[in-house]
Amino acid sequence: MNQTEDYNKKNNDTILPIFTDFDGRFKGRLSAVIPARIENTSENAPISAKYDCRIKVEYHKDIMSLLEEGMILAIKNFKSKFNNQQNNNNTSRFSLFVISRIWPDHYGMRGLSDSTYYPMQFEVIEQSVMDWDTDDKSTMMIQISAIPINYDLVVNSEDTGEIKYEYVKGFSYPIIGDTVFLLNAKTVSQMYNQKVIKKMNWSLNTSSLSTSEGPELGIVKMFENSMEKIPVYVHLDNLVRYHFGIFAFTGGGKSNLLSNTLRKILLHTKDTKILLFDISCEYPFLLSDLFADASIESKIILESPVNDFDQFYVSVVKPREFEEDERAKKGLARVFERGITTHFVKPSSVTPTCKEVLKELDDLKNESTGKPHYLDAINQIYTKLFECMAQNKLNESSFIDENFVQILSTSAIEAMKTFKISDKAGLYAWASSRDTLRGRLIQRKNDNDKDDSKNNNGVTIDQIIEILEGNTRLTCLSISDPYTIKDIAITLSRELLYKRKRQFKVRPYILFVFDEAQEFIQDLSNARGIDKECSQGVETLLRQGRKYGLGACIATQRIAYLNTSALQQLHTYFVGTLPRPYDRNVVSNTFNIDNQILEKTLEFAPGEWLLSSYIATGIENVPIFIRAENSEKKIEQFIEKQ
Repeated sequence: MNQTEDYNKKNNDTILPIFTDFDGRFKGRLSAVIPARIENTSENAPISAKYDCRIKVEYHKDIMSLLEEGMILAIKNFKSKFNNQQNNNNTSRFSLFVISRIWPDHYGMRGLSDSTYYPMQFEVIEQSVMDWDTDDKSTMMIQISAIPINYDLVVNSEDTGEIKYEYVKGFSYPIIGDTVFLLNAKTVSQMYNQKVIKKMNWSLNTSSLSTSEGPELGIVKMFENSMEKIPVYVHLDNLVRYHFGIFAFTGGGKSNLLSNTLRKILLHTKDTKILLFDISCEYPFLLSDLFADASIESKIILESPVNDFDQFYVSVVKPREFEEDERAKKGLARVFERGITTHFVKPSSVTPTCKEVLKELDDLKNESTGKPHYLDAINQIYTKLFECMAQNKLNESSFIDENFVQILSTSAIEAMKTFKISDKAGLYAWASSRDTLRGRLIQRKNDNDKDDSKNNNGVTIDQIIEILEGNTRLTCLSISDPYTIKDIAITLSRELLYKRKRQFKVRPYILFVFDEAQEFIQDLSNARGIDKECSQGVETLLRQGRKYGLGACIATQRIAYLNTSALQQLHTYFVGTLPRPYDRNVVSNTFNIDNQILEKTLEFAPGEWLLSSYIATGIENVPIFIRAENSEKKIEQFIEKQ
């Protein structure tokens, strides 16, 4: 027995049931662990793993088609050696790595250079083609680059033959030269899904796909070529409450994934509600099966009133494949027949918020510099208003009410008398006219009293809030005017967050979905006016909403233009093809994804995604390459039945 064989025997270097070697075709060793060099320290520089591990695999003609980027490798580490020294030979500890690159290597090709005799170059290259069809290990091998996922796999082999294992957070240095193992499909499925299925209380078989109505978002890509399909599940409650993002270039399947994810949330959670800001007006069709389902209370709010089905059909954007399909009309006709379609009505009189009234006082204060009695009068009004807000539990975002107007009007007049403000002064004119705000309150009440179910007068902001607080689970705001839909987003996010704070209410969860998110959360350095106000409002929702059951989904094709402070609140993200390096760098920096992994997304076909989550997947912040379900197939099935 030679030294290597003796070492393998002592270290029980065998294939455990949690690993696979593809029927003996995979035999690899760790050849090097290379510390990463971090040269770029700019704000949007991509993230790099601390180590790049190089693995050499014996060549087999089938192995290149079986190996996939994203597969998980296990290599014994030095903590495993320490365990053996402590006489605990039944426990092994492996460092886990994710494959980032795979390439074949031919010894003959390495010997070629541009200075080699030309006929010899062609002869060697031609010969290599035939070599790839053999299992010649003397001239060929497979090279793998892998990066740590910062987890250890601790395996305990019981005397009964049972294998128990757990995942421990942290990185342990692997043993260079030791055997490399591949986690098999069953182990990967359990790693990604077991915790999710248990917490969501689903009764599913994790080793195979469930029905098309199941809660899985798709399948893991890594074992597709070996004909093993691993479903991908996410904790839907955590996905909603802790925010998620979908990022892909045009044609990457962003709308497809978003519509399918919303479908899973509605069908597989108890009472989660969805508020969809649809500036492209495409989701009434993409979710038409849900809007037509009588068991799901829903509402479609358009920009303008529609008097008949033809107007409704024209206002809805259809995917290219369905534009000339007559069956699409039948599907949308089912939606229209439910009577869930209405339109948004702007209030004829806008009620100011407490913040706007206080800002008026600030402006008056700035104009009164050098007039102490003016400033004293304004400060007295300030004091009375803050006392009123504290007693009635109002904040700056709250709309003023009858009581607030009464206190404002009374305190303003008293201050004018106390500090003897001239009746010709602008401050006096402002103070004496505060009682006119009652007219706005009356007009607002009249707007809210309109019954759109009887006279189709549409819905106001307050009525939308009532819809969300009622039994409606899916509300779609299909409004193309940017100013209008941003104004609605500002008001709804502010009001719902304030209401939840006052009630300290968490359930039911409400998911705010911002499709074409570049319209709603622009980078604050370039935003002005309502764009800036909307971006700040959504950022506040993302920062504070999860405490009160308000979640958000951000879907966009240009992540570089977004408010990065808002993006940093996302706990789950789906990344498709992003051809622009700057976009990938922002993703890498914001979500701590290694740039080597992100480079793989350039090869993605539509519907393929990189999924990673801090809270919604079975294992924290480990990248998963998935193939999402095709939402259009669900719509196809729906319209075929009409």
